[in-house]
Amino acid sequence: MRKEHFPDAARRSQRLRAVTVRGKIESEVIMRFSSLLIPVVLLTLTPAPAQAQAPKKLLAVGMSSGFQHDSVSDALSTLYQLGKETRLWDTWIRTDVELITKKDLKNNAKNLKFFDAVFFMTTGELPLDESQKADLMSYIKEDGKGFLGAHNATDTFYKWADFGEMIGGYFDGHPWNQFLATIAVTDRSTPITAHFPASFQVTDEIYQIRDFPKDKVRLLMTLDMSKVDRNAKGVKHDAVPITWTKEYGKGRVFYCGLGHRTEVWERKDVRLMWVEAVKWAMGAR
Repeated sequence: MRKEHFPDAARRSQRLRAVTVRGKIESEVIMRFSSLLIPVVLLTLTPAPAQAQAPKKLLAVGMSSGFQHDSVSDALSTLYQLGKETRLWDTWIRTDVELITKKDLKNNAKNLKFFDAVFFMTTGELPLDESQKADLMSYIKEDGKGFLGAHNATDTFYKWADFGEMIGGYFDGHPWNQFLATIAVTDRSTPITAHFPASFQVTDEIYQIRDFPKDKVRLLMTLDMSKVDRNAKGVKHDAVPITWTKEYGKGRVFYCGLGHRTEVWERKDVRLMWVEAVKWAMGAR
């Protein structure tokens, strides 16, 4: 049989091929456009990362008007280093009390209103006038700022009763001098002490504390009295608190009696304790 030619069918076939080619081109264009569009859409839908919070500010005072502790420099440098390492706070180190005031100061000096917390490793009757004393107390009690004390901070301001009430008591002798002490961690439910075991040992000078308001503080560590000579000369108390926190008006107070020896400030567990203590004093929950 002779084969017939159908022009209309050929034209339809050509148009179909053209449509197919055009469709492939359009699909490729759409896919390429989509590959550019999707990242743009995702970028617009993705929330911008939160800006890093500015470091808080700590005033660290290491002035002594009595016994000169070698470890003051270690304490001050430790707090400076920890603030830099964690990027949580910047530290202003002073060996005087000029900045403990709410009055405006000259020559770029900061006053209490600039800081979020104050740290003391101090001794004796520091030269604060009555105005400065009132400013420090209101800074903590009314402004809701933080106060932190280490070791000999309780050996400070015996003639200023408000200070003793605020910090939680006064030094009352160290009958065992420097020895390998067993410390009982009585409260590990706070980040300040959560990393410690139930008890640990440290070679240090342990202070007895008088006028300790045990019903007004949260006791975190105490000396294990079963491991010491309770008949040693100068022993005055059945319990020796080491570390505590307390509320003082709207403010927060932390104290740790460790730190007489320089190497105590090198311990990882003690350094972590201070990181968490500073965070807490500055308002962390």
